Amino acid sequence: MVAIVRALADAGLRVARFEFGYMARRRDAGTRTPPPRSEALVPELQVAIAELDAAGPLIIGGKSMGGRVASMIADELHHSGAIVGLLCLGYPFHPQGKPERLRTAHLGTLQTPTLICQGTRDPLGSRDEVAGYVLSKQIEMLWLKDGDHDLKPRKGMTGLTAADHLKTISEVVRQWAGQLGP
Repeated sequence: MVAIVRALADAGLRVARFEFGYMARRRDAGTRTPPPRSEALVPELQVAIAELDAAGPLIIGGKSMGGRVASMIADELHHSGAIVGLLCLGYPFHPQGKPERLRTAHLGTLQTPTLICQGTRDPLGSRDEVAGYVLSKQIEMLWLKDGDHDLKPRKGMTGLTAADHLKTISEVVRQWAGQLGP
């Protein structure tokens, strides 16, 4: 996340980072406990967004679970005028190894302009898998060649590096964000 934030900031975007409490507890304790249900994280994100007290157009989003939680509240915030868009990095379309357990129901009717940056070989939603999903026309996909769930390509497989993908993400996000109005 540090590298992605830096790349977006270098592209001229202001970025505020937020860490869910369960992630901070994992980091502090050095454990990998399962995350809470995404619905339980909604209030925590709502408080963080309110505390930003952002002036000007705001895009919310996050990496993996953070993007999923943001997508669950995006339409409410968009309709109220609080946000102009949603950015998801490595969206978890389904749990790893369980492609039958889709997390996409709300994505079919999403009305918020959305950009999902996804690796083509993400085990939580590869390009081939996502092609069969019903997604809102408000969702744009940026597919990163040979990218995994962290959006990184395998070394030496495609001639692409993680830095190449970061550059692509920052350029596309900057252009996409520039098209969103208040």
